[in-house]
Amino acid sequence: QVQLVESGGGVVQVGTSLRLSCAASGRNSGRYTMAWFRQAPGKEREFVAGFSMNGQETAYRHSVKGRFTISKDSAKNTVYLQMNSLKPEDTAVYYCAADTNVIAAATTPRYWGQGTQVIVSS
Repeated sequence: QVQLVESGGGVVQVGTSLRLSCAASGRNSGRYTMAWFRQAPGKEREFVAGFSMNGQETAYRHSVKGRFTISKDSAKNTVYLQMNSLKPEDTAVYYCAADTNVIAAATTPRYWGQGTQVIVSS
């Protein structure tokens, strides 16, 4: 089992940046593929960013491509989401997720963090 703890959310203005962090802990936490999801008020949770099957490439939903960057520090078992040029529609609770299966990590991950709120104010 893996525990995920997100941090870095907050209230920011349009066009600014935030970096979210997700630290994984627990037995064999280094074996999990991690991804970011988000859920806006009244909407379903959606995939935001993750890693490819070989772990070397990244994938993003279309609306954040070019503005968000996912990265990882394997030594720290931590994944980051750098969010630039934030827009009001990026307002959501952002969740870190993990699964031992790379495809599941981006679709139906088994483990979730508690979420961190991001509010982009205009």
